[in-house]
Amino acid sequence: MQAANGNAVPIDTTDYVTVFVGDTMFGLTIDRVHDVFVPAGITPVPLAPKEIVGLLNLRGRVVTALCLRRRLGIPGREAGAAEMAIGLEQAGETFALIVDGVGEVLKLGADTQEPVPINLDARWRDISLGVHRLDGRLLVILDVDALLAFGDARESKVA
Repeated sequence: MQAANGNAVPIDTTDYVTVFVGDTMFGLTIDRVHDVFVPAGITPVPLAPKEIVGLLNLRGRVVTALCLRRRLGIPGREAGAAEMAIGLEQAGETFALIVDGVGEVLKLGADTQEPVPINLDARWRDISLGVHRLDGRLLVILDVDALLAFGDARESKVA
């Protein structure tokens, strides 16, 4: 974009780490991402909300592992399919967001962001901040705070 005097006008940009669930691309603001790793040694937690796949050890810390597929209501991946994890922090607790894959970091301007489409599934709409249309693809921006409000925390927000 150019100003009247010919100088470039800075556009507010945000960096997003892209993650994939199937063919769908999601974005997480980079300031919320602390780690990218391959999850291993997940211990199931009895009676946990369905989104929680268990606990794992990340450099000596016990981390709650949350499946993005389950959180979005998407069927599970095939047994043995590759998975990655994104380390997120919320209120002093660390979470591992289990995804199918991690892409690149994209620097996107506010001028390409659109509101959450009204026809987006309600489970997705409630945890999305908006979308970016990128060369025929849709990048759904996830609201990390809403994403990590599951089980009792989500029910108390609604009440």
